[in-house]
Amino acid sequence: MALLLGAVMIVIGIVLAIGGAWLIALGGSFYYLPSGIALILSGYLLARRRAEGAWLYSLLFLVTVAWAWWEVGSDGWALVPRTVGPAVLLICVILLAPTLRAYRHAFELPATIAVGTLMLVGTGYLMFVSSNAAAAVSVPGMAASMAASSAMNDPSPLKAGADWPAYGRSYSARRYSPLDQINPKNVSQLTRAWVFHTGDLPSDETQNNYGAETTPLKVGNLLYVCTPKNILIAVEASTGKQRWRYDPRVPDAFIPYTAACRGVTYFAVPDADPAQLCATRVFEGTLDGRLVAVDAESGKPCMSFGYGGQVDTATGIGRHDPGMYSITSPPTIVRGVVVVGHQILDGQKRDAPSGVIQGYDAISGKLRWAWDMARPDGAAPPALGETYSRGTPNMWTTASGDEQLGLVYLPLGVSAVDYWSGSRSEVEKQYATSLVAIDVTSGKPAWHFQTVHNDVWDYDLGSQATLAEFPDKTGQSVPALVLPSKRGDIFVLDRRTGEPLVGVEERPVPQGGVEPKERAKTQPFSSYHTLRRPDLTERDMWGISPIDQMVCRIQFRRADYQGMFTPPSATRHWIEYPGYNGGSDWGGVALDPVRGILVANYNDMPNYNRLVPRDEANRRGWAPREQARGTIGGPEGAGDPQQGAPYAINVNAGWRLPFTGMLCKQPPYGGIRAIDLKSGKTLWDRPLGLARTNGPFGIPSMLPIRIGTPNNGGSVVTAGGLVFIAAATDNLIRAIDIRTGKTVWSDTLPAGGQATPMTYEADGRQYLVIMAGGHHFMETPIGDAVVAYALPQSPAATTRREAQ
Repeated sequence: MALLLGAVMIVIGIVLAIGGAWLIALGGSFYYLPSGIALILSGYLLARRRAEGAWLYSLLFLVTVAWAWWEVGSDGWALVPRTVGPAVLLICVILLAPTLRAYRHAFELPATIAVGTLMLVGTGYLMFVSSNAAAAVSVPGMAASMAASSAMNDPSPLKAGADWPAYGRSYSARRYSPLDQINPKNVSQLTRAWVFHTGDLPSDETQNNYGAETTPLKVGNLLYVCTPKNILIAVEASTGKQRWRYDPRVPDAFIPYTAACRGVTYFAVPDADPAQLCATRVFEGTLDGRLVAVDAESGKPCMSFGYGGQVDTATGIGRHDPGMYSITSPPTIVRGVVVVGHQILDGQKRDAPSGVIQGYDAISGKLRWAWDMARPDGAAPPALGETYSRGTPNMWTTASGDEQLGLVYLPLGVSAVDYWSGSRSEVEKQYATSLVAIDVTSGKPAWHFQTVHNDVWDYDLGSQATLAEFPDKTGQSVPALVLPSKRGDIFVLDRRTGEPLVGVEERPVPQGGVEPKERAKTQPFSSYHTLRRPDLTERDMWGISPIDQMVCRIQFRRADYQGMFTPPSATRHWIEYPGYNGGSDWGGVALDPVRGILVANYNDMPNYNRLVPRDEANRRGWAPREQARGTIGGPEGAGDPQQGAPYAINVNAGWRLPFTGMLCKQPPYGGIRAIDLKSGKTLWDRPLGLARTNGPFGIPSMLPIRIGTPNNGGSVVTAGGLVFIAAATDNLIRAIDIRTGKTVWSDTLPAGGQATPMTYEADGRQYLVIMAGGHHFMETPIGDAVVAYALPQSPAATTRREAQ
């Protein structure tokens, strides 16, 4: 055993010494080289069964703990790669100690074991106790701030009451419910009321593309759910029993990078006879680009809408190979106009389909207008033989709307080919990564606000803007909107004009990269609030062992990183932080309009990118999806061809190590935060997600320790004082006390919960519902379960319900 342990320590020491020398040459930490040398010597002595080897390694471990404390303090997760591996070796040394020669005094053997054990216990306490204690941090005076707020007017025509009639509950996208039956005092009693299985599961050919991200709607006694392949289902709100089912029959060929339906849209025809077919209707956008309308009560197609109950939004688009042009988010209706945007498959080619925004009459299906930013005077489809402007920025996420102002607010993405800007037109540069307010009467822009100038970081606006009331410079309450961004900044704008209500400062940003003349000298930064953490340093590098962490440190030192907005590079890797998944992504924020609190969940991961020259990309066989079907896989951006640009892009999303699959940045990787609406100050902040499903080599650790995982999906806040959210990769749905940030209830879902939950009342009972469908990109289990929770019913209530 002594020989084996000694050999292992010598091999590890050699790796650390060589890597440590390289790291020093790059200007990095001096720890690894001397520790590698000491490990080699300890291993040599132990292999010869010399007691000095145990003492030398004990000293090395003590120095390692002191160095780790100096670098990161008592941050438990940061201590893991610095101390866990060495601690395992120390255990082996302690177990081996009785077999070693040359203990000169009787006390030396017990002392070796005692000292080693004491160091292990102390280190374990620092790592695991401090990690699990990383709970919410409250700010003094929070209760007074909460009590000072008053309810806000909602301009949406949807009178939600006990229902949830729109994706964000209304087109104000506040994700707030006035229901308070479930509260912090009784939420621990929450149990599953019913589970409904949609039956829409991936086949062998599509299993890597599914993501059931839907937020159901609830109107009256029905719940409306869409599946990844756009099957539309109505179930009874109190029982989960299927009422009807409509399948638009989307072919598998049209499943894009992610087969997803985030939700549907409900509409009541004004002054219609309730008995008339389609007096109330449900709209759904499909993966093959259709806008479908069905009767809300029966699921039958609305034959008077478009052609047989549907319109083809691809009219005038031109060539769009399967998967390139789809609708994944619910449309928004303002003043009877159904506003539709599209997901254009990222990273494939500059000549991608247009990002045109279309407005259809909610009753007839007639095209009212089409906003093509490069054809500002063209409100109708292009003439025969022409197309909408190709490759323009698109809206793949959900719009919000103000019925009173007649404006719909479009969060736009980037032009086709995210990481190269040399071929973009001036109008594309003007509108990309902007929130654009469109007048639904004319289809013309009323104003726009840009969050990134000439974006080459894929920082498209994924979050739905949230409508609020906010004080202007004179203290008067004005109609406002809160705009979260992937880069982390939260902007507060006057929704009538787009003018910032809180300061936005243009700050100098790094220059250079592959097209230095294209880079903006400054970028807008919000002084209201940011979810972004400080810039990365070498000390932020992570892994599961000292070797992992050393490799990450070497990668960090070799990469181009100048902080936020580091320009893309082709000569070496460059670090993008935050990565393209946020900050805030499509889950958006929730707003408690009574307490005046914003709740924002966010991601905190970098991307490790490289622009790949065209010749190299061609040699690797990277081509647009329709030309190389089946050859492109993995996370978005990992081997995207960007045809039509001089470079392809390779994105290591989350910056993973190739050996263990662990992330190079230390935890947390995601969190949730409460923000005072008026001041923008943090009320509490905490990591979101346990380590239970994460571990090296993809093996779940099952540790119930708070790590803060990546997350996709949003939260819901209620008058009962609770925040409900899943989103994280631990497959849990949880309730958080909005006053303290503490988790007061949780349950394990049957699949990943990458969706925003919703809550409603039926038969006097409040329900919490979430789609547990999983997500391939988040690497959570795929499923088809709609899960409903409620408080237990009393026997008397159950009897009354059965009698009805």
